[in-house]
Amino acid sequence: MIYSYAKILAATLQSEAEQLKKRERTRMRLLIAGCQLLDEQSLSLLTISQICKRADIAQGTFYLHFNDRHHFVSKLLGGFIAFLQQQMRLEAQSGAEDGIRATTAAYVWLFEANLGLMKCLVHHLEDFPETRQAFLTLNKEWADRVASSTKRKWAADDMPAPFGDDELLRRAYALGGLVDQYLTALLLHRDPVLDDLSKDRSCVISSLSDIWKQGLKL
Repeated sequence: MIYSYAKILAATLQSEAEQLKKRERTRMRLLIAGCQLLDEQSLSLLTISQICKRADIAQGTFYLHFNDRHHFVSKLLGGFIAFLQQQMRLEAQSGAEDGIRATTAAYVWLFEANLGLMKCLVHHLEDFPETRQAFLTLNKEWADRVASSTKRKWAADDMPAPFGDDELLRRAYALGGLVDQYLTALLLHRDPVLDDLSKDRSCVISSLSDIWKQGLKL
C-alpha cells in the first residue's frame, strides 16, 4: 500500500495521464508540489510562486485552479483528509485477525509518510474552517467505527458490555487523541527521548495497539 498522498497523486497522474484532461493534470501537479514543499518547510513560508516553480507551471495558471494560497491549502488538506479516510477504511476492512493492530499500524505509517500535511492538521486547522469540519467528521466516523467493532467483539466473546455507549465513544476519542499526541511528539516535535524509545516501529505499533485494547476492554 502507498501511504504517501503525494506519491498517490503522482502515481495517478502517471497512470491516467491520457485519460485526464489538461486542467486536471495541471491541478494535480500543483497539489503534488504543495505536498512536497510542506514536507520541506512550514506552512507560513509556503508561497504561490514556490508552488508554481516546483510544479513547473506559470504563476498565472495557478489562479485558473485556486483563488489564492488559502484556497489552495484548504483544497489540498481536504483531499488529504479524504485520502486518510479511505485508507483507514480499507485497513479496518482488511484487518480481520487483529483489526486494532492493522489500523494502528496504518495510521502510524500514514502519519510518518505525510509529515507536512499532518503538521498542518495538528497546528493550523483553525485557519481552515472547511478542512476543520472535514477532520472532525473523520474523527467522528472513526470513533463510531471503533465503537461498533468493539461491541461486535464483546458479543462474539459472549462478554457483557463493561460500559455504555457514551463511555465507549469517550474512550475512542481519548485513545485516538493519545495516539495523535504520541506521534506528534515523536515525528513532528522530534522529542529525542521518545525517538530513542521508538526506533523499532513495530514495538511502537504493539504498544499503541495494546493501549487501545486495554482501554476498550478487549
